[in-house]
Amino acid sequence: MVHFVGAGPGAVDLITVRGQKLLSEADVVIYAGSLVNPELLTYCKPDAQLHNSAEMDLPEILDVMKQAAGEGKSIVRLHTGEPSLYGAVREQMDGLDRLGISYDSCPGVTAAFGAAAQLNMEFTLPGVSQSLILTRLEGRTSVPAYESMESLAAHQCSMAIYLSAGMLPELARKLIIGGRSGDTPVAVIYKATWPDEKRVHTTISRMAEEAAKAGIDRTAVVLVGDAVIGSRYENSKLYDPSFETGYRKARIE
Repeated sequence: MVHFVGAGPGAVDLITVRGQKLLSEADVVIYAGSLVNPELLTYCKPDAQLHNSAEMDLPEILDVMKQAAGEGKSIVRLHTGEPSLYGAVREQMDGLDRLGISYDSCPGVTAAFGAAAQLNMEFTLPGVSQSLILTRLEGRTSVPAYESMESLAAHQCSMAIYLSAGMLPELARKLIIGGRSGDTPVAVIYKATWPDEKRVHTTISRMAEEAAKAGIDRTAVVLVGDAVIGSRYENSKLYDPSFETGYRKARIE
C-alpha cells in the first residue's frame, strides 16, 4: 500500500495527525526533498528507507514503490503542501494502477492557507470577495488558454498564485491587463510557516521590485486582492444578532 501524504506548508507541526501517524509507521518514505521540511523525517522509524524524489524521475519512483510493495512494506509518498495541488500525483497513481498496487491519500495544508494563517487574513470577506482562485503562471508546464492569468484576474476576487515568484514582472503585467488595479493589495510570502519565512506587503505594481529587495525569487505564494488588507468589509450574517439560524433565534433590539 502506498500512502500519498501532504506534508503541509513547512512548519513541522502542520502535518496532519493522520499524516504523522502514516509517516511514523512507514517502512519506505519517498519525500520531495527540494520542498519538504527535512525535520519531518524525524517522525520516521529509525530503520525506514528514505528516498529523495528530487533526485529521481517517475520510473525510478515507481520502481521503488513496486519493489517495496512486493515485499509487503508500507510506503509513504510525502509531498509538500497538499498533494492534489501541483503535486503531479495523478501520473504516479496511474502508474500504480498499471502495476496493480493499491494507494490512498492523506490531505495536507496548502501554502495559500499556511500563508493566510501567518497573516491572520480571511480570503472570503463579505462585501469584498466570496471566491478564491488558486492558480499559477505558465512556465515549463503549460496553462490552458481559458485559464490565462488575464481572464482569471477579471473576476476581481481573491487569488493565491503559486509557482510564479520568479516571474513577478510578468505576473503584474498580466493581472493589470486582466483588469486589476496596480494599487491592488498583494502579499508575497516566501516559505510560509518555515523558520526563515519572509513576507512582503505591497501592491501589484510594486510587487516585483519589493520582492527583489527582499531577495524573494522562488518558493513563494502570491496573495492578491483587497482581502489581503481586510478593510471595508461587511460583517457576516452568521453571527448577526438579527439573523435567525437553525440553532438560535433572531434577537431584535
